[in-house]
Amino acid sequence: MKRLLDCTASDFDQMNGQQLKQAIMASEGRTILAEVICSHQPFYPAVTNAELAAAFGADMILLNLFDVDHPRVEGVKSEGGEAIRKLKQLVGRPIGLNLEPVDTEALHLEQLQSLPQGRIATKETLRKAKNLGFDFVCLTGNPKTGVSNREITKAIGMARSVFGQEGLILAGKMHGAGVKGETGSSMMSEEVISSFVEAGADVILIPSPGTIPGFTVEVAAALVDRVHANGAIAILTTGTSQEGADEQTIKQIALNSKMAGADVYHIGDAGFTGIAIPENIMAYSIAVRGKRHTYVRMATSIRR
Repeated sequence: MKRLLDCTASDFDQMNGQQLKQAIMASEGRTILAEVICSHQPFYPAVTNAELAAAFGADMILLNLFDVDHPRVEGVKSEGGEAIRKLKQLVGRPIGLNLEPVDTEALHLEQLQSLPQGRIATKETLRKAKNLGFDFVCLTGNPKTGVSNREITKAIGMARSVFGQEGLILAGKMHGAGVKGETGSSMMSEEVISSFVEAGADVILIPSPGTIPGFTVEVAAALVDRVHANGAIAILTTGTSQEGADEQTIKQIALNSKMAGADVYHIGDAGFTGIAIPENIMAYSIAVRGKRHTYVRMATSIRR
């Protein structure tokens, strides 16, 4: 198995989820995942946000606000069952999907949004995601959605039953998602991590130090240690619109996340229209793996 650092489009095309996980582990904390919104007009309409993120150094792409009942990616002419397969051909990177385990019984901090059924994590939407050809699934919550850790745990079990043992499942929260009692440092605990892993999650989301109140390097590092002790890997997330901050802030978050033990670094979609500021994706990548690996990832042809 190659390190993900060394993988090209033809390598990714042959991988299942667990092989992708092994390639991430072999890269020793040098994997960049960019989240993009695919349901809005791209930042530059000539290319998709996914292509733009990949061009600036992302190894993996995570689609947000994608409705499996109406599968469409703005900027891709193919629709329906071919939309994701076409996007994968265009970017040559693993493509994942956010689905949201909404908790209708959770206490709320704010007025919530009503989500279309095709974005909510259910067995039916998970099956559709698998059939559409996604390489991995991420069970998390956008702001004002009412996603709770309790429902994430339930959704992990459903995802494992649908995607099987070879599937790659990411799970956790980048922020409170509007749920009372799951904000700040109370959002994630060692007990929650254990419940996620026992349910079948491979990759656990933990807020990057400095992105959520109370998440210092020390707090994040302790949680990452528990993730690793449970046999999973950790993705440290920047999903609080700081993906639209200045490059110095991005570099600080990146290095703090590395010191905390991140296996994967997530950068969110709220810098510009559905994508982080592209230069921030590159700055993030250079901070954690240098210009060598960043430029190679940016320059490698999808024909390789």
